[in-house]
Amino acid sequence: MAHSYLIFDFGTDEEAVQQARHRLESWKQGFRLGNKMLLKFERQGSSGVDAAKDGAAKSSVGEGKAPVGKKNASKEGKSELGGNVRLLIRLDFSDHEKLSHQRWLDRIPSEEPFKSAGAETIRHNDPAFKKTAEHFESLD
Repeated sequence: MAHSYLIFDFGTDEEAVQQARHRLESWKQGFRLGNKMLLKFERQGSSGVDAAKDGAAKSSVGEGKAPVGKKNASKEGKSELGGNVRLLIRLDFSDHEKLSHQRWLDRIPSEEPFKSAGAETIRHNDPAFKKTAEHFESLD
């Protein structure tokens, strides 16, 4: 399978991160991507403690609780000085879907919430792929 990782560094802009998450979730639902597009957040607070959240886990939580989490997350981002937020996206398309895979690699960084973030694309043959894959799997 052709795995690729897209890493976006949003800095301390929590609102842009939430817009990006919303955009990705709507694409997953609208294009029926399922597990072909997985996203995880890496949050580094001013205390140096990493707190990670899985976008897939958020979608399984009841709808009534989701807005409260967004409000808390936005308050958290504003209250923490120097808190960095990175969004990691794994594209997991099978070998016969190479064209779709390439189109998503091109489309995601060109859309609005992702343009302002520092983007990095890691493909299967890159030297940092193994380290990135292990890091992605370690985030919960």
